[in-house]
Amino acid sequence: MKVLCIGDIMGEPGRRAVARVVPRLVSQRKIDVVVGNGENAAGGFGITPELAEELFKMGLSAITTGNHAWDKKEILDYFPRERRLLRPANYPEGVPGQGSYVIETSSGEALGILQLMGRAYMPTLDCPFQVARREIARLKKRVAAIVVDMHAEATSEKMAMGHYLDGEVTAVVGTHTHVQTADEQILPRGTAYLTDIGMTGPLHGVIGVKKELAIEKFLTGMPRRFEVASGPVVFCAALLDIDARIGKALSIERIRIPD
Repeated sequence: MKVLCIGDIMGEPGRRAVARVVPRLVSQRKIDVVVGNGENAAGGFGITPELAEELFKMGLSAITTGNHAWDKKEILDYFPRERRLLRPANYPEGVPGQGSYVIETSSGEALGILQLMGRAYMPTLDCPFQVARREIARLKKRVAAIVVDMHAEATSEKMAMGHYLDGEVTAVVGTHTHVQTADEQILPRGTAYLTDIGMTGPLHGVIGVKKELAIEKFLTGMPRRFEVASGPVVFCAALLDIDARIGKALSIERIRIPD
């Protein structure tokens, strides 16, 4: 099974990149499953039901989110209705939505998707490491292959999660920081790992926002409302080749396609 994991989709430019690149990659690389992080799909902050449906129509089988999951109030009622839209599993009990989903392909194979969020320099949530063990045990009753989206700020926390789950899941890939890392690898016990997939969105912004606004904030220290940058876009993803029967990763490939 080939699985394409798309990095944080940033606003309209990111959605445009997904629409342009995904059909071609699916055809050329014989991809079976596409997942992507959509927490920045709505103008850089949050996601709406309409935009989630748009991304599903573009071919995504599941959408992960993160700390911006709740930025659009209209999404609150949508989370419980749409199991393909995930929020981090380590939010407290009672929060709308769910943190995992099982994708079934047309060929009859199955893949579990688990969303976690780190706690270093992020909102305080339940321990992602302990929640991971609980959720993985539950998913393994249904599937052998599990891909984890670790939405976190600190590279050390992402790396720790990768090694913590090495041999327990098929892959751990990071999102949130919007800058693609170059450390794709198969860990010692067989789990594919990448610290951050990177952002799918404006190429010449500052992690997706207009550079002049970001620079102004750094210069003045004053609050500034950010806006999504325009211009050329970049598509960032990780392509996993896995054996879904035994849940093992065969390879991981970093993808970066600029305009």
